[in-house]
Amino acid sequence: MKIKHILAPTDVPVERLDYNGEETTYITFFEFNQYPALNADDKEVETAHSVQIDIFSQGNYEALVKQTRNLMEAAGARRTFEAEEFEKETGYFHKVLRFSYSSHKEEEE
Repeated sequence: MKIKHILAPTDVPVERLDYNGEETTYITFFEFNQYPALNADDKEVETAHSVQIDIFSQGNYEALVKQTRNLMEAAGARRTFEAEEFEKETGYFHKVLRFSYSSHKEEEE
């Protein structure tokens, strides 16, 4: 699953792990777990993936959160966790979204 491509319609910067740009609203993501979801003849044929998407903003980001959720679900991911916080040190609102999905081994290669 190409997260950066899936979230491109949000029109905000989307980067893997870290964002170093100037925009005050942006998205980062990373994969935090991967494991065999289905084995056949002692070989992995399907892989389960868990990804975290972090949305940062200094303003109202509810529409962006909803759009991100919808885009990921439309791509076949299932939301497994959601939380938010306000980071006093930076002045950013921070939404954490976690999703899981599976892929066939051939798709990864």
